[in-house]
Amino acid sequence: MEMTFRWYGKDDPISLNKIRQIPGMKGIVSAIYDIPVGEVWPLDKIIELKNEIESYGLELSVIESVPVHEDIKMGLDTRDRYINNYTETLRNLAKAGIKVVCYNFMPVFDWTRSNLAYDLPDGSNALIYKEEDVQNMNPLSGDLELPGWDTSYSKEDMKNLLEYYQNVTEEDMWNNLKYFLDRVIKVAEEVKIKMAIHPDDPPWSIFGLPRIITNKENIERFLKLVDSPYNGLTLCSGSLGVDPNNDVAHMVRYFGKMGRIHFAHIRNVKITGEKSFEESSHLSTDGSLNIADIVRAYKEIGFEGPIRPDHGRMIWGETGRPGYGLFDRALGATYINGLWEGITIEN
Repeated sequence: MEMTFRWYGKDDPISLNKIRQIPGMKGIVSAIYDIPVGEVWPLDKIIELKNEIESYGLELSVIESVPVHEDIKMGLDTRDRYINNYTETLRNLAKAGIKVVCYNFMPVFDWTRSNLAYDLPDGSNALIYKEEDVQNMNPLSGDLELPGWDTSYSKEDMKNLLEYYQNVTEEDMWNNLKYFLDRVIKVAEEVKIKMAIHPDDPPWSIFGLPRIITNKENIERFLKLVDSPYNGLTLCSGSLGVDPNNDVAHMVRYFGKMGRIHFAHIRNVKITGEKSFEESSHLSTDGSLNIADIVRAYKEIGFEGPIRPDHGRMIWGETGRPGYGLFDRALGATYINGLWEGITIEN
């Protein structure tokens, strides 16, 4: 496996110089963040990002993410333009040597939490999701501070989006996803880029919006929409693991043996109630997931792709982007590396 780390570019308070000091760190997961969603990523900007990362002895291992425009997810007549732009971006990424692209098909927003800095008993703070609090939120209030909400949306735009999605069913989402994949995977095959969809986070409906990449059954259905080795997964233990019905280690073994896991997010979560959880350290005993067995599963399937520690707590007084501090994610990377090395020596 290749240990990687998420980096948000030059505006990230965590520098590449700090990231490269983490033992075993090889790659960077990043993106271009100043291009409007749906527009083509210029090749020169991709090359600039890649050169910056390589100047620190690291490699640009994964692009996370190339966002999918809402018109594609909603199946609007304008979607062909945005799909064409998407495939052009893939061609430019391939010219720069990119091999893996992570993306998601969640409507309106990405991963969502009810509190971005919940105080834990040990003095750290973490991202949490409490179903009751989310149910009491008004997404049109204008004062939400949830990650994943695109701040480029005006309150009126958000209102219109949410109203439109009230008429979009899960089957509509499946049909719109297939329409997207039918065109995108052909190009991915041509330019040799592995497309890796990220599960919905959390894996259930929020604010009445349809979500479909949520469990083993739905992931199987997704992979069959376009049965290609370039149509694969970002298997995120934290996203899937908050549903106790999802056996993450089993899913790693099942989909890994099919060769359809292209990227791995490994993190732990502590389930605190029905559709409620808090993010914990990566240590198995600190959460509800057996991280040791998950890592063993990746080793068993011979996984050689990129893995990254996902969200972390804020520890030792660190402040910054919620879930994306340096210290706890570095500890997570070291923990995963330790498990991997131990399994390797054991075998």
